[in-house]
Amino acid sequence: MREWCLHKSIIVIRQYKRRTPCGVPWRISRSGGEMTVVPRATQGYGLLVSGVLAFEEVDFPVLESESLFIRKAGEEITQQLYNFEDKGGRRVVLRPEITPSLARLVIKQGKSVSLPLKWFTIGQCWRYERMTRGRRREHYQWNMDIFGVSKVRAEAELIHAIVLLFERLGITSLDVGIRVSSRKVLQSVLEMHNIPEHLFTQVCVVVDKLGKITREEIEKELISVGVSSEAINGIIEVLSIKSLSKLEEVLGSEREAVADLKKLFSLAEHYGYSQWISFDASVVRGLAYYTGIVFEAFDREGKLRAICGGGRYDRLLSTFGSDDISACGFGFGDAVIIELLKEKGLLPDLVRQVDDIVFPLDSELEGPASMVVSSLRKKGRSVDLIEDKRLKWVFKHVERINAERLILVGNSEWQRGMVRVKILSTREEYDVSVDELV
Repeated sequence: MREWCLHKSIIVIRQYKRRTPCGVPWRISRSGGEMTVVPRATQGYGLLVSGVLAFEEVDFPVLESESLFIRKAGEEITQQLYNFEDKGGRRVVLRPEITPSLARLVIKQGKSVSLPLKWFTIGQCWRYERMTRGRRREHYQWNMDIFGVSKVRAEAELIHAIVLLFERLGITSLDVGIRVSSRKVLQSVLEMHNIPEHLFTQVCVVVDKLGKITREEIEKELISVGVSSEAINGIIEVLSIKSLSKLEEVLGSEREAVADLKKLFSLAEHYGYSQWISFDASVVRGLAYYTGIVFEAFDREGKLRAICGGGRYDRLLSTFGSDDISACGFGFGDAVIIELLKEKGLLPDLVRQVDDIVFPLDSELEGPASMVVSSLRKKGRSVDLIEDKRLKWVFKHVERINAERLILVGNSEWQRGMVRVKILSTREEYDVSVDELV
């Protein structure tokens, strides 16, 4: 199939010849010396879904200024940077995530662009961390972000994109769910316990570890941040709520967090993906810049870490010295989704796909063979030219790579303007003129 992508006024054709049984284009990824078939969840269907939602593609350098990612909230990501000094004495980093780069571009564009902006990108990210299942030091990530929409409609659109991707991969709501909450829930709890606002981001980083470390360790870290024991109990109690109606009872219906979440769940009903999402107050996400609704996808069997996640970050631009713009987005890496597809039997075996193998039966026919190859390639066929091999080896090679046809260029056939075609699936053979060969 062909995909057309308008990017910076240039039309780019992406053509995917090989399709897996579930319809996902593939690429090869090397991680830790192991070669793996990687469905292009973020590169194939990510492109398709982004186009369906009318997003524009953007791109960024993989090498960024270190200062773009160094923050003081105790985030895990700041300890995982591949950072170094370049030849000009500048501190640089291989990007660990994409959102700050996106914010930098928005600031650079300034008022020359009209809002809202709906941008997506697919690129590599690097984090120096311990490699485990679903966690690699290098991965591809699909990001979708919306700037200039303050209403919950933006979050509803982003979650819709994630659901569409899962559905196109053959994953159902029985396999995966999306937990939803809001940073404003935790903010409300801290206000109720008179905890200073400047401690908010540090508390978020700590409580994001709920379920990953013990409660005792959580309490110890919160005390070290400056939270009282009474407030800790209140925080953990509220973050254990799994029902939106229960949250409304505790916080009150007038709270902005409650109103936002109720609106999101109402929109989910209209979009038709309400069975995918559930409320879970413990979801806060580990990055400091989130300010509102947050969400993360998870496998329902609980075997894997978060598949993807995102949320609202209305105050990110001001951390770089610019005026804030309402914004939200998500990051969807390929590491965990690969493991899930393996679990569900949706990850295909790697089979090289070539349409035609062209083989000249005589060294003097390499010129005519080149003409045949060139003609077929111009018609969109995937063609390989084999020379200096025995015919027996060529037959085995054709079967090994699952080619559709073997085209033999022989003296007697070529003198008549013909070539011999062998169809591998049916074993049919026939002569055809070069002009009619398609």
